[in-house]
Amino acid sequence: MKVALAQLNYIIGDFEGNAEKIIQNINRGKNEGADLVIFSELSVTGYYPHDLLEKKEFIQKAEDAVLKIAASCHGIAAILGAPKINERERGKKLYNSALFISDGKVQSTHNKTLLPTYDVFDEYRHFEPNQNFNVVDFKGEKIAITICEDLWDEQPTANEFGKDKLYQTSPMEKLSPLNPDFVVNISASPFSYNQESWRKDILITKAQKYNVPVLYVNQVGAQTELVFDGGSVWIDKKGEILKELKYFNEDFLIFDTQNPGEKLVQKEADYIEKIHDALVLGIRDYFKKMGFKSATLGLSGGIDSAVTAVLAVRALGAENVRVLLMPSKYSSDHSLNDARELADNLGIQYDVVNIQTAVDAFEKELAPLFKGKAPDITEENIQARARGVYVMALSNKFGHILLNTTNKSESAVGYGTLYGDMNGGLAVLGDVYKMDVFRLSRFMNKDGEVIPENTIVKPPSAELRPDQKDTDSLPEYEDLDKILFNFIELNKSPIEIVALGYEEEVVRKVIRMVNMNEYKRFQAAPILRVSSKAFGFGRKIPLVAKY
Repeated sequence: MKVALAQLNYIIGDFEGNAEKIIQNINRGKNEGADLVIFSELSVTGYYPHDLLEKKEFIQKAEDAVLKIAASCHGIAAILGAPKINERERGKKLYNSALFISDGKVQSTHNKTLLPTYDVFDEYRHFEPNQNFNVVDFKGEKIAITICEDLWDEQPTANEFGKDKLYQTSPMEKLSPLNPDFVVNISASPFSYNQESWRKDILITKAQKYNVPVLYVNQVGAQTELVFDGGSVWIDKKGEILKELKYFNEDFLIFDTQNPGEKLVQKEADYIEKIHDALVLGIRDYFKKMGFKSATLGLSGGIDSAVTAVLAVRALGAENVRVLLMPSKYSSDHSLNDARELADNLGIQYDVVNIQTAVDAFEKELAPLFKGKAPDITEENIQARARGVYVMALSNKFGHILLNTTNKSESAVGYGTLYGDMNGGLAVLGDVYKMDVFRLSRFMNKDGEVIPENTIVKPPSAELRPDQKDTDSLPEYEDLDKILFNFIELNKSPIEIVALGYEEEVVRKVIRMVNMNEYKRFQAAPILRVSSKAFGFGRKIPLVAKY
């Protein structure tokens, strides 16, 4: 059988556009001799629609799109993802379904059994789990159709307080006795750099355990926070990857299941390169799918704004990025020069607005209220908020979307000012630890200096008071990042982290800062997720708690 894997980029709720894209690829498969073309999970609606699934009109439009797609499917079969209404008396209103279509109509429906309800996933909120298991007979072969998590009933756990068997049911244990010739898994599996290898391991393990080939089709593209990296694969029953599609790009591949031909495996990339590609895709899709064109940000001469600016240019083009340089009396000459040099290297428009006059005016008007009070963080925050006013004014006047430049380390410990440097429509580095920001800068300079060397090597500073350094109030970033990773991603306790060799006073201070600043992150811009545990809707912590 000749099978086509269609790895595509969808837009949530764009029924016309998604359907047209699916139909185009069905026709392409037919013209190129494929018998079957496979699309990803919820390809008709885009993944994940969240509470749009509760709207009757949304589901009706999805059903209409399925009928339109099915009507175009003659002389070839297709498997695609869509929500389907649960007609039974009890249970949730919908199923998350895979539809097998041919001869102009839906021939069979295969519902998702395992509904993830952890981290960024909340599928049991909307869907009823499947209880019926069957295979499709097509062109003399039996096809077992599964959906994403259905193959993840056994999976690694990132910390000791977790289970590797999350579900009561194993779909493959139900399907294996039906003797399928191969398993199809349509998926919407988001990228995370520290769990990316798990996916292949799970697919390989399933193929080997059940002695059956696995055809896995993932989507690609970004849906606000979530970035989908593609990487669809055909794995034989021995667990060998025979075909692998591109990462972070749409792709289409036809192969004969009885004749593998030349092996096609993508070149393995370093995790920093993957984070880079994920962030570029995340920015590009956020702007494209929202109908935005141009971006702005405050360029300080520091590493975070420099890396964000490079990512923005690579995602949107230099002509669509405009930055503001906003020095104060505490800004060093080299910071201003570094920012100018970077803007020149990137070929982007920049303007210089000195904030000191505005800051002085604020302080003058507030002086009677603050009489007898020594300067403190209040005056520092006035500077950050003055910059926020200027850059938001540029955003409003010219229609530029403000990119937030705060990294994960700073966000974690509250090292940012609400309504100041935390402003923005999208947080580009909010899931990237500081040391990885430095690594990203080195990666960006691998073919020649883009980010000035001085920006990379100088000690990080907010430059809000004389001779200020980040380490005045924070541990060295190398230690801070490791403490944060163990606390946030691995869920380790303070005692467990101290046992790794860190000073107890430092560990408890860091964790206290993380917990105290949840209210800030609650008000922050959406963050491009590149790890297994990003701030945002994948990490739900009470704002008010004594723990």
